[in-house]
Amino acid sequence: MPGNIPLIGERFPEMEVVTDHGVIKLPDHFKGKWFVLFSHPADFTPVCTTEFVAFAKRYEDFKKLNTELIGLSVDNTFSHIKWKEWIKEKLGVEIPFPIIADPMGEVAKKLGMIHAESGVVTVRAVFVVDDQGVIRAILYYPLNVGRNIDEILRLVEALQLSSKYGRAVPANWPNNELIGDQLIVPPASTEQEAKERLQKFKCFDWWFCYEDKASQEEKEQARRFLKRVANC
Repeated sequence: MPGNIPLIGERFPEMEVVTDHGVIKLPDHFKGKWFVLFSHPADFTPVCTTEFVAFAKRYEDFKKLNTELIGLSVDNTFSHIKWKEWIKEKLGVEIPFPIIADPMGEVAKKLGMIHAESGVVTVRAVFVVDDQGVIRAILYYPLNVGRNIDEILRLVEALQLSSKYGRAVPANWPNNELIGDQLIVPPASTEQEAKERLQKFKCFDWWFCYEDKASQEEKEQARRFLKRVANC
């Protein structure tokens, strides 16, 4: 895998890609929106098919978060089109988002999606990019394990909350074992700030404080997430 792949916190590299929806310029095509770019090893394979069905069924939930989806594999456009037709005909699910055709592997190599395990096909990579075109998260899954789409949705929601409020998000949000759906306040960097943290927020100690009362928006997002998972 090349050592110059884009990293979290960097702008997504500008590129022109061919998809079954036509030629798209990234990241500008999604300007003002977040997007999730995810790669899969190959069309017409069982695990990838289950993933695309799952992504399609969650597509409206991503859109509610101002987030678009775009897939990628080293297959060509004709393969993507036929595979989508097969999924709709046999499984009754329409795939509404574009898939990048990358038969030469140029995009995959640029984004670090070709690993030792995968050889010439892509592993199951996920790039979460914000509405400014900045990479906010990168995930890698092996060939033989499908992704949890609700976790990717949770990740997008958590990143958006963190950006909006300047807070960190605990493990298993919104069901954290210690603080529930609350957000973590950044640790103090001076003695004065440490004293203020203890007075202003609910804390286990000055370096571990959290919002005593989540905003109504935070609670509503947490409820939506839990309802979505319950309906899976």
